[in-house]
Amino acid sequence: MARLNVNPTRMELRRLKTRLKTAVRGHKLLKDKADETIRQFMLYIKENKSLREEMEKEVSSVMKSFLLASAVTSPEAMEEAVSMPGFSIDLEIATKNVMSVPVPVISIIPTEKTELYPYSFASVSSELDMSINNLSDILVKLVKLAEIEKTCNMLADEIEKNRRRVNALEYVMIPQLQETIKYITMKLDENERGNITRLMKVKQMIESSAEIH
Repeated sequence: MARLNVNPTRMELRRLKTRLKTAVRGHKLLKDKADETIRQFMLYIKENKSLREEMEKEVSSVMKSFLLASAVTSPEAMEEAVSMPGFSIDLEIATKNVMSVPVPVISIIPTEKTELYPYSFASVSSELDMSINNLSDILVKLVKLAEIEKTCNMLADEIEKNRRRVNALEYVMIPQLQETIKYITMKLDENERGNITRLMKVKQMIESSAEIH
């Protein structure tokens, strides 16, 4: 592992030890955050799977009703019946915090309904009435499903970002700091031994000079 290009001084050693301590603590916090984010992600995935399966069944049922209605109603009458919506809805989008990720919260704002069936009952079959009624009922679930799927995507992105940060600390920054601290420690120890050796030689020289005189 390549070490950092720094001067092997005691001041630099203290600074790097502080950085290493901070990096180790940050690594632990990020690992804990990653674990909890994954746990939250799995809960949303489970809810998403359950709601999607429920929606697929209901939408499939609605499509069957539409097919039955199409079989007994002329294309012109069908097109005229569904060309204009019976009512409109408004959506309110806010956010909430999930593991520091601002995920969407989508709410349906109640509006005044005009007419659920904006067509003449005499021109279409009861299957079309059933289909439109069922679609109105599952609208809330469709909005909820969109909210959950967007949340899952955002949490998945956050998990990936967090994984890169953890890996950068674990496999790059922390080993570099450890290697650099080891190098500086060895250099300082080597300098210390050199100083001791020089002092011993100076002492011997002084003692030899004193004996001669």
